[in-house]
Amino acid sequence: MANQRPAAGEEWNPGDETPARQAASVLVLRDGPDGPEVLLVQRNPEARFMGGAWVFPGGSVHHEDGGHAGAALRELEEEAALTLAGEDELVPYSRWITPAEVKIRFDTYFYLARAPEGAEPVCDGEECVALGWYRPSQALEESERGELSLVFPTVKNIEGLTEFATVEEALAEARTRDVVPVQPRVVASDGEVRVLMPGEPGYDRE
Repeated sequence: MANQRPAAGEEWNPGDETPARQAASVLVLRDGPDGPEVLLVQRNPEARFMGGAWVFPGGSVHHEDGGHAGAALRELEEEAALTLAGEDELVPYSRWITPAEVKIRFDTYFYLARAPEGAEPVCDGEECVALGWYRPSQALEESERGELSLVFPTVKNIEGLTEFATVEEALAEARTRDVVPVQPRVVASDGEVRVLMPGEPGYDRE
């Protein structure tokens, strides 16, 4: 993806590779009049890391979480006031590892989940200052116009949602997935910074 630049907070790391922190995030879905909608929350613009970016509810795994799924449930409740019935409500969807060339790195497990019936999300007002439901194509269009700040893994996960006509269709497809880690590379040459996906030309170049 030659036109994708690292987002604010994704600082270039010229030194030794920083270990990736374990993290989890939830793509909460609901059926809208024009197809599935996904919940996005806006990170506090004052935050040093990805300030102002629109992301899925999520964060670092804590010891007391008991694993990635536990962290996903806790973060969803903390950031958006949504409580799921349990880990069975989470369907593994993808796993993204921050490029080695970036200072702050995460190894993030992304899950799909259906929004609880009748529940209305509320942002915590500290880590997240706004939220909204977006059709996947709408979020991508607003990002292209510069109206919605989306980081690279968020864009790629949303792109995958555009093919589904209903929430159940998305969940059913996710249940059949063999989730494998994806780690892009950040390459700088001739004054241009590019994000390369595995398999793209130049990815394996030293």
